[in-house]
Amino acid sequence: MLPKDTNGMGTIFGGIILSYIDLAGGVEARKTARHVFVTRAMKQVEFLAPVFVGDTVSFWTRTLRVGSTSITVAVEVEVERLRSGEVVAVTSAEVTYVAVDDERRPVTIASAPTSKA
Repeated sequence: MLPKDTNGMGTIFGGIILSYIDLAGGVEARKTARHVFVTRAMKQVEFLAPVFVGDTVSFWTRTLRVGSTSITVAVEVEVERLRSGEVVAVTSAEVTYVAVDDERRPVTIASAPTSKA
């Protein structure tokens, strides 16, 4: 993380971490179905430890549920401390995304072409 992302206490803004959670979860959703997704909800996020400038932040994702128009993704966040190399759990979240068409209306995920990785 970089200095531009810090708050007055010298730690990374929680909102910055939330935006990266949203991005990481969206990448996971696209692995399930090649479609445009919008964020519907982010279930309880509790910050367990601060993130400092210089920490390496990792976002680990997995698909929890696939519904008719939505996908729920678990996102785990951890950091590796710059000075000590210690790995620390920072937070986690469940994020729900809805597949939408060009007019931003929900569409059935089964109708979306799937990714062949």
